[in-house]
Amino acid sequence: MTRHDATPSQGERLLQTHLGTSERADAFYDRQVHPYLTAAMREFIHRQSMVFLSTADARGHCDATFRSGPPGFVAVLDDRTLAYPEYRGNGVMASAGNITENPHIGLLFMDFTRDHVGLHVNGSAQLVDDQELRAVHPWIPVDTAPGRHPVLWTVINVHEAYIHCSKHIPHLEPAPRPLGLARARPRDPDYFTEPEPAPVDYGPGPGMAPTGPGVPDHTYVHANAHPVPGSRDR
Repeated sequence: MTRHDATPSQGERLLQTHLGTSERADAFYDRQVHPYLTAAMREFIHRQSMVFLSTADARGHCDATFRSGPPGFVAVLDDRTLAYPEYRGNGVMASAGNITENPHIGLLFMDFTRDHVGLHVNGSAQLVDDQELRAVHPWIPVDTAPGRHPVLWTVINVHEAYIHCSKHIPHLEPAPRPLGLARARPRDPDYFTEPEPAPVDYGPGPGMAPTGPGVPDHTYVHANAHPVPGSRDR
């Protein structure tokens, strides 16, 4: 069997036994799962301009994210090592922060446009300074975008790599990204932000206390009664 010694997990085996898929799973492990990147896998990664990746912190709390760049932005250092650049972005550094606590990482490369196939790569990661990595691998391309420079690189030691079936992968057509505001939408940082409700001030009614800085948000106060809890207090 070519699969890495650390897998399959007990959970996989228990469910395979329960569902009667052990024989099919063993055939997949033996034929499709490799503890290194084959030549075809390395060429595939070199063509990709996006990758989905997942990490977890020391508590096991997971984070999934998406990275993109020019084809080959995930560098194949050798048949057991990959590296991708870390930028400042929004400053949160969620994936990199997780790696400092827990090195396990999973990557999924998906080809939606040509071969309609995916590649899983699982392994362990560490953070390396940009200059330190380039001293060993000077051929790594420099980002051509003005002012865009990696602050770190995530270097991945490959534990296993295997195919993602093409059966349900949709076909997508590459298209240029529209310039300017092609449609009305919020700024990216506010895309999913809940808008604050606009305050409505009808003035104090009979027997009602006025609204204002002295009245808690979402709490309505009657002048002669106790505060009525609003949605914030439920």
